[in-house]
Amino acid sequence: MAFMEWRRFTFFDLNKSIDSGKISEALKGSQITTSSSGHNNLVFGDAEGFVHLANRSFDVSTFRAHDGKVNCVHHIQHSSFLVTVGEDEGGNSILRVWDTEKKDKQGSPSSLRSHRLQPGGRGATVTALAVHQNQLVAVGHSDGTILLQRGDVGRERATKQVVLRDSSDSISGLAFRITARAMFLFVATTAGSFLYNITTKDKEFKQNLDSLGCERNCCVATDCIPECNFIIGRTDAVYCYTPEGRGPCYAIEGKKKLLQISRTYLVVVAEDRKPGGGEENSITSLTLTVLDLQNKFLVYTAPVREVQAVLSEWGYFLVLTEGNNLLALAEKDVQSKLSMLFKKNLYDVAIRIAKSQQYDAEGLSDIFRQYGDHLYSKGDHSGAIEQYIKTIDTLEPSYIIRKFLDSQLIEYLTTYLQALHKYGLAGEDHTTLLINCYSKLNRTDKLREFVLTKDRDLDFDVDTAIKVCRQVSSADALTLALKHRRHDWYVKIQLEDKQEYKKVLEYISELPFHDAEANMKKYGPLLLKEAPQETTDFLKKLCSNYKPKGEPLIDPREFDGSRLEENRANPEEFIHLFLENPDMLIQFLEHSIQVDPHESNLVYNTLVEQYLQVWEAGDMEEKRQLGQKVIMLLQNPDANYDRAQTLILCQLHHFSDGLLYLYEDSKMYQHMMRYYASSRDYEGLLACCRKFGGQEPTLWVQALNACSKDSGAPAHVLSEILLVIEKDRLLPPLLVIDALASSSATLGDVRSYLLGVLKGEEEMTKQEQALIEKYSAETRAIRQQINAIETSNVIFRANLCNACNQHLEMPSIHFLCQHSFHQHCFQSCSESDHECPVCLPNNKKIMDIIKSQEQSRSLHESFHSQLERAQDGFSLVADYFGRGLFNNPVTTATSPGVIQKKIIESAKDNIASEARLRLMEGSSGNFICFKKYANKYF
Repeated sequence: MAFMEWRRFTFFDLNKSIDSGKISEALKGSQITTSSSGHNNLVFGDAEGFVHLANRSFDVSTFRAHDGKVNCVHHIQHSSFLVTVGEDEGGNSILRVWDTEKKDKQGSPSSLRSHRLQPGGRGATVTALAVHQNQLVAVGHSDGTILLQRGDVGRERATKQVVLRDSSDSISGLAFRITARAMFLFVATTAGSFLYNITTKDKEFKQNLDSLGCERNCCVATDCIPECNFIIGRTDAVYCYTPEGRGPCYAIEGKKKLLQISRTYLVVVAEDRKPGGGEENSITSLTLTVLDLQNKFLVYTAPVREVQAVLSEWGYFLVLTEGNNLLALAEKDVQSKLSMLFKKNLYDVAIRIAKSQQYDAEGLSDIFRQYGDHLYSKGDHSGAIEQYIKTIDTLEPSYIIRKFLDSQLIEYLTTYLQALHKYGLAGEDHTTLLINCYSKLNRTDKLREFVLTKDRDLDFDVDTAIKVCRQVSSADALTLALKHRRHDWYVKIQLEDKQEYKKVLEYISELPFHDAEANMKKYGPLLLKEAPQETTDFLKKLCSNYKPKGEPLIDPREFDGSRLEENRANPEEFIHLFLENPDMLIQFLEHSIQVDPHESNLVYNTLVEQYLQVWEAGDMEEKRQLGQKVIMLLQNPDANYDRAQTLILCQLHHFSDGLLYLYEDSKMYQHMMRYYASSRDYEGLLACCRKFGGQEPTLWVQALNACSKDSGAPAHVLSEILLVIEKDRLLPPLLVIDALASSSATLGDVRSYLLGVLKGEEEMTKQEQALIEKYSAETRAIRQQINAIETSNVIFRANLCNACNQHLEMPSIHFLCQHSFHQHCFQSCSESDHECPVCLPNNKKIMDIIKSQEQSRSLHESFHSQLERAQDGFSLVADYFGRGLFNNPVTTATSPGVIQKKIIESAKDNIASEARLRLMEGSSGNFICFKKYANKYF
């Protein structure tokens, strides 16, 4: 068989015993007239009217479908419906539909429909059958008549029949072609080929395709090849057709006996006539050929005996030969095909095969690599780099780059690197290498085009390109950075390569807020060093309501009532930039608190610190100006500075005005006194005492201590201090004398104080002496009364009841206090059987006082607290002596007589106790006891 020059391969394996002889045994003696396959079944019809069904295990079931010969069978691919056309006893053609999954009582497929066909002329036999999706059936006859039925194939009354007869030639084959817009019926006859447009019912029209036809079983239909919808085999070639007309043809000589197709594989069984000494004596044999129409390969060829049918099912081509023997052509797996091709270095074929088999990207990439290696080894560097480019997604670029590093191969390397950038997979090293390749090839224009051409897709890493370009030309790098708005790179190059500091500030001022903020944080120290005033001015704008330069001051959106976010940087984040420029920092911070008086604690603290640092190092005029600024800042109620930290700063920098202000504002008067004392500012000391002594009297005592320790203290200061202490009784005289004992003060300095104290003590002594005499007289009278009660008879002379003021009558009750009561009056008005109702209120007061004294003996905390607050500590201590705080506990009885006795004894002990203490304050014992408390609190 002559064949066009297609590449030949063996991609199929022949299996001669796939069914283990089951088909041959089942069909033994049967004359097969037609065949079909579908829905996991092989279908054979014979001349006796039987239909044989073979399943996947090649188990055959046979049933009678017709009384006479079975002319055509068709098993719908994705349905259990089987359509058969055969003859009855009278020779009439019958179309029947069977359901192969539903069985009747005999176990045969159930019959769904039976329809007698009535072609145009009597005696015509059925030669072709086509069925599409259970909705269309076409039956061709030997006289050229075609019966077209529309409707459900399985329903008796659902179909409607149309007779198409535009030819008298026998119908060789039929096939439906359904598209989204139209329906066609391909027709092949022995004398020609044409199609019907059957889109519209009852308006079918014919369209001629070719004047040449084919024999029966020599035409097939396919949907897998766009340019081939209907294939006809003739002696000279195989022709393809579409609804638009004739398509490609393939020159395969030899009389065609049978055609079958599956996917893109076309099986052709044709006669191969070999010379044998003349036309009559030539030897005829059959050859089975499998063509890959998509890839244009001849993938299998082998001589065969007489072929009755070729079916496609279960991934095989199943060939029924003479004797009803079944052969199977099984396609090799993809890997076996590729291995075969690799051995022959047929990588281009391997690629086509892999693509047609939907090979994954990684598998294809490996084939491309092998193909590239093969071409590289042959010296075809251009072809090799073309294949290597196809591996970019999966193959490590260094594998290819190493092969082309030779200077003679730089051009190919450049091509690969360009593709690598186009796919967006280039790294810094690849960009560097590509630019170097452009440089070595002296392709300056190409380099500029690569990085600077406008309106091109971004196929490289801009940052890497700028970095590499910078090494060649800073100007190009700046242009590239500006084009792609790489602000950081632009600023970096301008500062480090061009030293254009003011130009950089101008550029940053045009950037959006966040970009401007980021660049100032990064390059602020350098800009402040080289252009301090300009940089500070820009930072002021950045920390206000920032607007890029060139934008309108008023945003149009504000007129719509939209609330816009204020672009204002945090001044705290820029303070560290001014470490070496305190003057600019002061300007910056002053502006910040002017814009927002409620700035953070850090901003205010830093400003105070900078003020004090500059103040300490400045001249007199600077100190005056900065001192005023600090005080104004400290006095500002909105200033958010930390008082404790500011106080420490004032101490560190010896800023007395601020220190004294903070002491006064924080009511730290003691610290003010210490400061004045340490600086020997006695006028300030006196002023502080005069101003705050009323709130805190101990300031005068502290002033006395300060003056007593300094021999240079002015005498008038000491005199004023002693005068206030004497007047307000702030300190006992003995402690004052004790404090001045070690000082340089003379007797003349304290003469007036001592005279005043002695005079006051003398007056107090007189007052106490008068009290002593008064209390002594009262005590003697009470003692006489007690003695009279104890030693003499008590005569009750009362005639009236002290309760009702009526004459006393028996029974009556008399008390030693000379009060008498009727018994019934006493019982009605008395709260206690042992107490006089008249004396009870006064006795209760006395008892409450005694109990209070007893309880207060253990109230040490109360005593110390009162002692700290008392202006006259001596009187308080004397009072507690009088309460018996320092005596042993006294236990009182509940008897009235005992109670009165204890009251009298307690009264005797407490008479003029304070006066006696005053007289005895010079004695050693009591003075030592008192001094213990005086030293602690004064």
